[in-house]
Amino acid sequence: MKLELGFIEIKDVQFSNECAVKDGILYVNPDQVKEFVYENDDVRQYLKSINFDIAKPGESVRITPVKDVIEPRVKVEGPGGVFPGVISKVDTVGSGRTHVLRGCAVVTAGKIVGFQEGIIDMTGPGADYTPFSKTLNVVMIVEPVEGTKQHDYERAVRFAGLRAATFLGELGRNVTPDEVKTFETYGIKEGLEKLPGLPRVGYLHMLQTQGLLHDTYVYGVDAKKIVATLLNPTETMDGAILSGNCVSACDKNTTYHHLNNPVVAELFEEHGKSINYVCNIITNENVYLADKQRSSDWAAKLAKLLDLDAVIVSEEGFGNPDADLIMNCVKNEKQGIKTVLITDEYAGQDGKSQSLADVSPLATAVVTGGNANMVINLPPMDKVIGTLDYVDIIAGGHAGSLQPDGSIDAELQIITGATNEMGFNRLSAR
Repeated sequence: MKLELGFIEIKDVQFSNECAVKDGILYVNPDQVKEFVYENDDVRQYLKSINFDIAKPGESVRITPVKDVIEPRVKVEGPGGVFPGVISKVDTVGSGRTHVLRGCAVVTAGKIVGFQEGIIDMTGPGADYTPFSKTLNVVMIVEPVEGTKQHDYERAVRFAGLRAATFLGELGRNVTPDEVKTFETYGIKEGLEKLPGLPRVGYLHMLQTQGLLHDTYVYGVDAKKIVATLLNPTETMDGAILSGNCVSACDKNTTYHHLNNPVVAELFEEHGKSINYVCNIITNENVYLADKQRSSDWAAKLAKLLDLDAVIVSEEGFGNPDADLIMNCVKNEKQGIKTVLITDEYAGQDGKSQSLADVSPLATAVVTGGNANMVINLPPMDKVIGTLDYVDIIAGGHAGSLQPDGSIDAELQIITGATNEMGFNRLSAR
């Protein structure tokens, strides 16, 4: 399967009376975007208002509470469309050509959906911990209809963000990209013929699926309902996996993370050179022990059927999913498949507590995204997009986190993407 990504560099975002991409500037007419967003039934029914703002790198701006971050894209050639099974029909994606508005993002914010939402600071010490302080952000501030239930609200906000990103991505359809990159993997037989002797490596991608607003979607299907299965890596890069969860902000995989998964990107960098990047195995993180056993059994079975020499496993969330992480490690190691784990830590504010809820002596290669319990002080910003009403109850905050001057004392887990378990951050340990 071969996918071309055409990257259109966005150097600035401005409100305008038109919507267009010209000379690297994204011009946004909020009314036109809002009209498109409100064409969705859930959005009309459950969102009382949608307002837009812009946040740029280096500005004294705080966005909170953050729900999701989405990169605008448009499918210009090949089967399928953006966000299949949700926005577009459920055709298989991962081939053809997709244009990407690189450097900008749609951020959904406003009244809280679940307590595990986050903060993005565009400057100051908090900006060092989130990749989204570096993007030009079109922020949607949403307000639910009074009495809306949480699951309905979450779904409406999710659709609103995806539709806004779809509308803006469409503006890049006829724009000549600044850079085009091609990504290709082979079938099993073809891969053996073209890349003989190279170690066969797969990516075991754990998806957050614990319910109660902890959900991820694959081609529009709640991944709680799947058994471990295979995806071509280019499907992941082309929007097959979408976030729908409210896990702690620090290690939430937003839709932007899925589209720009650094594990996939790094494996492609070595594909055909030092490794044969065979496939992605996706598996879920359910709450019952039987489900964990089933999912890890299936994932290990697929890895063995594909004769993989090694797998990289990334987790999402912490605590309960640590058991899934270790099961995936142990079962692959016992069948001779070298396994590397990517996780983060909840080691206490002093860093001295047990980092994971489960462990194994077979977990000999572990990469950490940092300690989410580390305490940080976020100074006040000149402008807040959204509301500070929920700072004290967001995961990582506490009663009194929000100071009278607008500064915030909290754990690192309050910052969106701070300890991301795909490695999409700046923290680790050695």
